[in-house]
Amino acid sequence: MASSEIYNAMQTGVLNAANTSSSSFVSYRIYEQVKCYTPAGDVALWFMYQPLLMNKSKFESLSDAQQAALRAGAAKAEAYYLEEAKKQDAASVKVFADAGVEIANMSPADFEAWRAIAMETSYKKFVSDVSDGQELLDLALSVE
Repeated sequence: MASSEIYNAMQTGVLNAANTSSSSFVSYRIYEQVKCYTPAGDVALWFMYQPLLMNKSKFESLSDAQQAALRAGAAKAEAYYLEEAKKQDAASVKVFADAGVEIANMSPADFEAWRAIAMETSYKKFVSDVSDGQELLDLALSVE
């Protein structure tokens, strides 16, 4: 479901929980539909991954200096956007708290309890329903 549809889905009872970016939670005014918000933090169930992709043969056709400049620019952009994301995460907590929504930070123990349930439910279903599911799950779980 598109993040832009979460508000109406919650309003009509189709959804009772959702996962999206901190900025989407705020921009789509999800705080008007929820009683509790678990913000992004050191422990989370989801993260935003927006890689910059480039065709490998095109990259390899660049000179060493061009490749180095591209890598340096990418590193600078990554650092900048990480800081901006942290600002958006913090701002979202304030917006939800100001709207009277309970803020429930996830602890490492909460995460481990969630993971134990997921391993017995959704992880098992994914592995059984998806071709190469175990390999894909292992790759996803290897991301730090």
